[in-house]
Amino acid sequence: MKNVKAIIFDAYGTLFDVNSAAEKCKDKIGDKWEGFANYWRTTQLEYTWLRSLMKRHKNFWQITEDSLDKSMNAFNIDKSMRNELLDLYKTLNTFPEVRNVLNKLKEKNYKLAILSNGTPSLLNELVKSNNIENIFDDIFSIEDVGVYKPDSRVYDIPTKKYQLQKNEVAFLSANTWDVSGGGNYGYHAIWVNRNNNIFDNLDYKAKNEVKNLNHLLDII
Repeated sequence: MKNVKAIIFDAYGTLFDVNSAAEKCKDKIGDKWEGFANYWRTTQLEYTWLRSLMKRHKNFWQITEDSLDKSMNAFNIDKSMRNELLDLYKTLNTFPEVRNVLNKLKEKNYKLAILSNGTPSLLNELVKSNNIENIFDDIFSIEDVGVYKPDSRVYDIPTKKYQLQKNEVAFLSANTWDVSGGGNYGYHAIWVNRNNNIFDNLDYKAKNEVKNLNHLLDII
């Protein structure tokens, strides 16, 4: 990490808890809320990859709506909850340690940024609702290139903006496919493994694995 000048974070699942929208409705959804939340997230990701391959781009919010509709049908969720779930998705919670760690990193004078599939408006609303909007130097969206991760054009965005070598960027994600995408691109990719998951076999092994962002402070 000695040559790292910028620390770039994925947003969904890394800084922000993607299950928190459904969790806030668990009294209405019942015991199936977690399975529903995971299905919604998986479908959402699948749609980003499929649309990239088909060259049929929709922005992340439209994909979030489409994947929610399928998931609500699959889990027989009352359609009257659609708008409530979508509104909650716009203000997902950060994981508990996020704000404190980001503030400590800010003191170390790294470039700090988000690189996400989310639209600029979604990401701006997320950081504002969690009071972390003044921490980041930039919030990068895939909408700048019109294709989703793990396309290399997405990972190009920060290196071009900051005029850095690829290995001068530390990239953190909780999504193993995203860690592999960033790592194969040339980033110093770090896996945030909050749930003791198994890493994908995608020709990349994460240089570092952390249980949460607190452990990032031990590495740097």
